[in-house]
Amino acid sequence: MLDVRQFFQTTSPARTLDPQKEDDRQLYIDFSEVRGEQIIAEIKDLITFYEPENPTCTLFTGHIGCGKSTELLKLRAELEADGFHVVYFESTEDLEMADVDIGDVLLAIARRISQSLEGIDIGDAKGLRGLLQKAAKVLMTEIELEAEASVPLPVKTPGMSDLSASASTNGEFSLAAGIGKITARAKNDATLRDRLNQFLGPQKNQLVEAINEELLKPAIVQLKQQGKQGLVVIVDNLDRIDNRPKAFGRSQQEYLFIDQHECLQKLHCHKVYTIPLALKFSSEYGLLTARYTDDPKVLPMVPVKLRDGNLCEEGMRLLRQLVLARAMPNQSETERLAQVADLFDQPGALDRLCMVSGGHVRDLLRLLNGWVRKGRNFPLKHEKLEEVIRARRNEMTLQLSADEWALLRQVRQQKKKVGGDDDYQRLIHSRLVFEYRDQGESWFDVNPILLESEELKT
Repeated sequence: MLDVRQFFQTTSPARTLDPQKEDDRQLYIDFSEVRGEQIIAEIKDLITFYEPENPTCTLFTGHIGCGKSTELLKLRAELEADGFHVVYFESTEDLEMADVDIGDVLLAIARRISQSLEGIDIGDAKGLRGLLQKAAKVLMTEIELEAEASVPLPVKTPGMSDLSASASTNGEFSLAAGIGKITARAKNDATLRDRLNQFLGPQKNQLVEAINEELLKPAIVQLKQQGKQGLVVIVDNLDRIDNRPKAFGRSQQEYLFIDQHECLQKLHCHKVYTIPLALKFSSEYGLLTARYTDDPKVLPMVPVKLRDGNLCEEGMRLLRQLVLARAMPNQSETERLAQVADLFDQPGALDRLCMVSGGHVRDLLRLLNGWVRKGRNFPLKHEKLEEVIRARRNEMTLQLSADEWALLRQVRQQKKKVGGDDDYQRLIHSRLVFEYRDQGESWFDVNPILLESEELKT
């Protein structure tokens, strides 16, 4: 029996599917065929087949909300099935995205790796611990990082800092806990963050070397003795860092991924970083691609139309299944289609929803979730969907200037990038324009929800 409350919960745009979980696996739709490229398969092949013994570095990008995290979790599951130890984490949990420095990123990676490898003996890591002790002094914080085997956890006493009391005396655990306390303090206090980065900046090469020699290399040796193929680190959500300028004038995104590329690449393991899509349209993109072995992998939209304006039948079929699977996860595609009339009061309502989303997964779920909230009962009324679409269009158009409307009209006509870099970064960032792929070639179109606005009708 269809449950409108359950449908509302499963269509939450904030939910990220993890294909390793049985409930999520039933909801997962593989769009790789219609997106135009087998991106996850390519990243996996690079790690497992072409360069299993050599550290690799892959940059992964796309519109926020287009499904990158779900695809990266799928990659994690497939790599683990092939015998790799995978450390996946969302950088937003460790970093202040408005103010990110290379030291912050390196510490976050070191913390997550050491946390994931707590059961593995990696030795004392004296050099890394020494750096952390100095960083703790810079923050005027006490922290215990000495490793002593088989000693009980310390009990907090009057005058002891939270950091000292919470750190385990087991070497591996205290390393992760110690880094975690430092990064948490820095994330929540801009003054401490500046102080920490001023200390770590000149020490970044030493920090990378310590992570490599005292954490990564010993860990990989131990993992291989246990039958693992290697170590992969997937750093998600780095694409969300702000593009505001640093104090010296360089944009934060260009500083991290271009200026600090050596530190990101030198970590002695396989690495996958998400990067902002805006960098792909930056005047510095050529410099970015020159700094890395491979060009960034781009996850494009699911096409609802082809470049010539004809309907993309396969893209629409899969988007329909994305919606129907959330209402009927245990049923086949044929069984779901037979019950469309139980969900929607008009036959074309589902196609209308998919088409107006432009193939952006989170936007589709956002519209659907709002429709369910307004409808409350099955079948959902088409008129309520139109209310949701109009409200969303209104919110998007309020921000647009006459110049931006002119750019959108050019994109609509030419199906390609128009305007200067700053203009296009703004259009992409605001999801006013979507990128699609056709046999490896990019083409662009206006977000379909804007097409019925008066400015584009004329």
